[in-house]
Amino acid sequence: MIILDNLAQFKSLYRDGRKWNRCIEAIENIDNIKDNVYHSIGDSLVYMVDNGEIKNSEQFVGNRRYFDVHYYLEGEQNIEIADKEKLTLVAPYNDDTDHEFFTGQGQIKNINKGQVIIFENHQAYRVSNSASVRKVLLKVTIEDGYFLNK
Repeated sequence: MIILDNLAQFKSLYRDGRKWNRCIEAIENIDNIKDNVYHSIGDSLVYMVDNGEIKNSEQFVGNRRYFDVHYYLEGEQNIEIADKEKLTLVAPYNDDTDHEFFTGQGQIKNINKGQVIIFENHQAYRVSNSASVRKVLLKVTIEDGYFLNK
């Protein structure tokens, strides 16, 4: 997991590449979309504003084809993160959902308003404690802006 202090740091570090530019485009468009509904930009990114209380996750979730990026607009949240190889697989990878599920224990990080986190695909995460938060959820393809299977 990569934790960045703010959106300016994200823009500075991830300014090259179509998928990262689309992340910024999505974040800058959040005033124009309805909360809790996914939207897409091209074929490399889907996003939504997640608004409300987020339930604790019992299992870790991992991805293979997409990076999860979260940008916190309000509130704070504890995220538990672990390398997949240190967890126990309980539901194998599903290509339709791009999810696989694990159990085990990881390291808990507290994420606050303004921070951006990027979940790397060798790791899985779960929400271990959550208050009411408002954040942008982005799912960004690992490819360079297009799907290889299309």
